[in-house]
Amino acid sequence: MLDIILARMQQKHRTMKFPYGPAPQMPPRYLGRPAVMPGDCPSGCNICREVCPTGALGRQGRLGLDMGRCIFCGECAPVCPAQRLRFTQDHRLATGSRADLLVDSEVIRPASPLDAQRKRLFGRSLNLRQVSAGGCNACEADTNVLGTIGWDLGRFGIHFAASPRHADGLLVTGPVPANMRLGLLKTYEALPTPKLVIVVGACAISGGPFAGHEEVADGAGDLLPVDLYVPGCPPHPLTILDGLLRLLGRLPEPGKD
Repeated sequence: MLDIILARMQQKHRTMKFPYGPAPQMPPRYLGRPAVMPGDCPSGCNICREVCPTGALGRQGRLGLDMGRCIFCGECAPVCPAQRLRFTQDHRLATGSRADLLVDSEVIRPASPLDAQRKRLFGRSLNLRQVSAGGCNACEADTNVLGTIGWDLGRFGIHFAASPRHADGLLVTGPVPANMRLGLLKTYEALPTPKLVIVVGACAISGGPFAGHEEVADGAGDLLPVDLYVPGCPPHPLTILDGLLRLLGRLPEPGKD
């Protein structure tokens, strides 16, 4: 027992300082927020679209990338002859609207806080019911990481509830296959009002690599009113945490604790 106590004393404080200190450094291979650089594409060039496995790249007068469909494989950037695509190490990907997931420049449009009434209700205490709607368990695993001692999601008053009747909102992962559609809708109906919906990962936003298949609903966006979109495949735990704190207006102002 004394050895355990001594080891714990030597480990000291293990919870990261973010968001009241610097964010943890991302690994060199991390692919974060994509950026579309200014310039023109070569006439008739479709190389980036041809290598994209989920159809996340479109050109309607200008080059754009849909983070809601992107699985962050990074295949598009190195093949672009004009070098107009790149992936940064910026973890701030979450947005409050589906339209803000469309990237056509270096401009960042992060999620905004809830309206005053819902912020008053949920800003200091938020219980979420997590629904894995056909997910591969990658997004689910990175969400669960937030409950570990290093991240300590509970210090922000955010917890996961076992029952939707004890929750304030849903956190949905997966492309919502046909056999999960009714379960997801009934879980949403069981939430007391007002309620929130957060979708995490490309599958939950757009269907991801399964988009267009007859057995999936292409995510939860067409089934439920979504308050927060967290793109990625899977999104990094820091991206999920950043999105949740932005939604609740819990990120401190620069220079303040």
